[in-house]
Amino acid sequence: MQKWSKVVMAGVIAGSLLLGSLPALPQSTNDPGIQEREKLQQERIQQGIKSGELTQGEAKRLEGQQGRIQSTEDRMKASGNLTKADRTKLTRMQNRASRNIYRKKHNNRTS
Repeated sequence: MQKWSKVVMAGVIAGSLLLGSLPALPQSTNDPGIQEREKLQQERIQQGIKSGELTQGEAKRLEGQQGRIQSTEDRMKASGNLTKADRTKLTRMQNRASRNIYRKKHNNRTS
């Protein structure tokens, strides 16, 4: 019996060492559209900077808003997958950011 427990213990230790040496895998979440939308909004901001439609200050504020959305998403993901309520809140935040990008790009201020 004692020999068996040593074998089991050796297997547990070897397994934990093996798993501990693997790189951390990205968290699986149920939000494939959220990441894509954030990427597209960031591209819209960059395009506005290049075209001169956004001033430096406008771009800074819009990117700050994107950062706050990302921080909120990261906090929500900390406990695992996003809930339906979490996704709804993030979608509303992204809708608001999208409107802000449009408004800033279409006002009469140029860089």
